[in-house]
Amino acid sequence: MLPNLTQADNQADNTRIATRRKLLTSLIAGSGAFVLAACGGGSDGGAADSVADRWRRRNNNGGASTATPASSASSAAPASAAAPASPAAPASSTSAAADNTAGTIAASSFGVKADGKTNDRAALQAAIDGSVGQILLISGQVRIDTTGLTLRTNSHIRFASGASIKLLAHNADIYQMMRIVDVSNVIVENAYLDGSKELNSASGGEHGMGFTIMGATNVHLVAPTTINTWGDGIYINDSQTKKNTPTYNLTVDNHKADGCRRQGVSIISGDTITFNSPVWQNINGTAPACGLDFEPNDNSAVFKSITINSPTTANCKGGGINVWFGSLPGPISKTVTIAINNHVDTTSPGGSFAVQGLSLDGYIVNGQISSTNPKWKYPLIVEQWDNAGPRINVQNPTIVKS
Repeated sequence: MLPNLTQADNQADNTRIATRRKLLTSLIAGSGAFVLAACGGGSDGGAADSVADRWRRRNNNGGASTATPASSASSAAPASAAAPASPAAPASSTSAAADNTAGTIAASSFGVKADGKTNDRAALQAAIDGSVGQILLISGQVRIDTTGLTLRTNSHIRFASGASIKLLAHNADIYQMMRIVDVSNVIVENAYLDGSKELNSASGGEHGMGFTIMGATNVHLVAPTTINTWGDGIYINDSQTKKNTPTYNLTVDNHKADGCRRQGVSIISGDTITFNSPVWQNINGTAPACGLDFEPNDNSAVFKSITINSPTTANCKGGGINVWFGSLPGPISKTVTIAINNHVDTTSPGGSFAVQGLSLDGYIVNGQISSTNPKWKYPLIVEQWDNAGPRINVQNPTIVKS
């Protein structure tokens, strides 16, 4: 387990950033594009890394390399953007579908009180189980315990305007508020999940999740909000019961993650994953503390056809978007395709975009990680990246000067 971040951690982060800024290197490949086949290199050892090991290594500043785009790409840099406002309460839905109750079944008909104090977890689970193939409408202020909720194949859940699900007081470093695991054809509209970290008496840990999506197929999350979780807003991984079954065809539109302790989103493994216009902000409390973190657990992980469109990351202690591939190399050859478009990060103290931790040791990991039209405060950070690894391609970047 990782302890809460302290003042010493803050000082270490500041030192790390300052050191990186002193090591800036320009590598340009025409038309304002920065193309990096690899930079850094070096081995971390053959053993798979833990998050804690990675965090200690990152704070050590060793083997770090950074790259900045050509001055022509940043000469007309706009002013720094302020961090998006924190959502203090469930917002009224802007989706007409959220207020259209035709063909729906109300969660209240299953005994969900939604009075802001009653533990509705069992009643709401019964509503989910009893509404498969229909639209389940959740209204009011629902409270649940850390047992969480399990969605089914063909679940379709809609949150009415102002509706929310919030955890009751608890002592738990592991939970999943909504599980979408080994199921298919799931739609969740306008979810508002509050992990109540202020009501958690746990002293450590990092695995309290808003949405946990594992081995699922054909999932669409429309405008979900995840706040104050002990770990991640959304956690995406393979099935834990079906070997070599990644989450496939997941689309998340307009996700907002605010105040989560570990990550806005973790992608551990996935195939055909798309995020459109997410906002991940104010991530702080336990490492890595990034807006979005790509972090495989082992060589079985898949990073195929992953597209992140117009993400905004703000005030994320560990950095805006991070790619760490320390555990990916192994007997199974890997081809990675990650495309990030129009990323904006002008306020995250841990950096805007980092790619790190790949030592192939004779194994094969190829493909491409691209960022197109980013607007960053800090230039690309590359640490300990094997020369034979995936190509890193940054095109048309703008560096916002403080």
